[in-house]
Amino acid sequence: MSAYEQTESLVNTDLTKKWLFWGILWTLIFPLIGLMTSVKFNYPDWLGTESWLTWGRIRPAHVNGVIMGSFSTTFFGLCFYMIPKLTGIRMVAERWGYAALWLWNIGVVGGTIGILIGQNKGIEAGDYPLWADLFLFAAFFILTYMIIATIVQRKEKVLYISLYYAAGAMVWTAINFPLGNILLPFHQFGIYGVNSAALHGLYIHYIVGLWITPAGLALIYFFLPLAAKNPLYSHKLSLVGFWSLAFFYPFVGIHHYLYSPIPNWTQTIAIVTSMMLIVPVWTVTQNFFGTMVGNWRALQDSYVAKFCIMGAIYYFLGCFQGSTEALRGMQQLTHFTDFVISHSHLTIFGTFVIWTMAGLYYVWPRVTGHALWSRKLATWHFWLIAVSFSVMAGVLTLMGLMQGTMWADQVDFVDTVVAMKPYWFVRTLSGVGMDLGILFMLINFYMTAIEPSPLPEMDREKSLTPAAAD
Repeated sequence: MSAYEQTESLVNTDLTKKWLFWGILWTLIFPLIGLMTSVKFNYPDWLGTESWLTWGRIRPAHVNGVIMGSFSTTFFGLCFYMIPKLTGIRMVAERWGYAALWLWNIGVVGGTIGILIGQNKGIEAGDYPLWADLFLFAAFFILTYMIIATIVQRKEKVLYISLYYAAGAMVWTAINFPLGNILLPFHQFGIYGVNSAALHGLYIHYIVGLWITPAGLALIYFFLPLAAKNPLYSHKLSLVGFWSLAFFYPFVGIHHYLYSPIPNWTQTIAIVTSMMLIVPVWTVTQNFFGTMVGNWRALQDSYVAKFCIMGAIYYFLGCFQGSTEALRGMQQLTHFTDFVISHSHLTIFGTFVIWTMAGLYYVWPRVTGHALWSRKLATWHFWLIAVSFSVMAGVLTLMGLMQGTMWADQVDFVDTVVAMKPYWFVRTLSGVGMDLGILFMLINFYMTAIEPSPLPEMDREKSLTPAAAD
């Protein structure tokens, strides 16, 4: 048996395909709901007056759907491929993965329906009703056990950095989930007023910084070295990034509540730690680009490398934007504006959803056993995302600075809304381009699955672990 066949035998391809199928489907559906939401900025009466199609309901359906459906479902699917490769054993209790898939999808679908019919808990990124959360809780704790147990029982002595991030993401989120979905929404626990706002800020930032960020970094640290056919630039540098994220991020949650009744010293700590996040951001960015040194030609041939590097660029820009907007002077200008929306899109979609796309281009042909059906469609997908999303992020950033300046000059609020309408229209058009690119990806992967075109030998990785140079 070849080394490739030995490592492939560790992966439950059927389970991986099922998770990735749903991840791909959610990656089309929930950004499409976001596009429908953006149209309402210019045409508020679009979709009529039915309560379940109002902006206040479809917007949280979009936000929670992208986090739990588009990103998280795809991440779990990629874990079922990545973690056996890095540990040298099959996933512990892998049959539980099928039950977790059903529970997770029931939670996502049920939570979306619950939001649309008005069962919203009113917690950002924790809007799903509790009955839907229970399905997500059950699935998440099953998956946490599977991932942690597999890492603990691994045969590979080296604990590669992706395993640090994957384990951290699971443990941190298992702790954070009850905060936003049980403790904060229900007043029986006695959390009110300023305390509720402060903890709400922590919860939403933990979803972004202690779930999506480490989960996304686990993916790129695995797939980028394989796509570049280079060892990771520095394992030591990757550990600096991991531990600095773990140390600084838990304190940043209040940086959206500056000038509030929350104690001033906690706001100052949030500002300082937000600026200190430059450390993990710059270290991981250096690691990514250092890994590409000597083989930048991979960007010509590898869609995995293309999406990894595009996401890394957005990651650097979005995180730098996030740190600077935590400064008091900057927040006076940007708070409540579309500048914040630009930041959230740069990080969630521009970085982490794009990194899941990179992983999909690597894993989907391997779990189906078929070569990618159309490089032309993949190229269209890449450029539609790159151009459309860059326009969206740039327009939202510009809008935010304009809005903040106009408000500071005491321009009538209605006049500021009118001034934004052309920019909102451009934002919607850019969303059309992004969703069209995702549709091309779905078509390409569907045809890849059904077309019997063998995977070329050259596309099969030769090593179990994308080892680090140091």
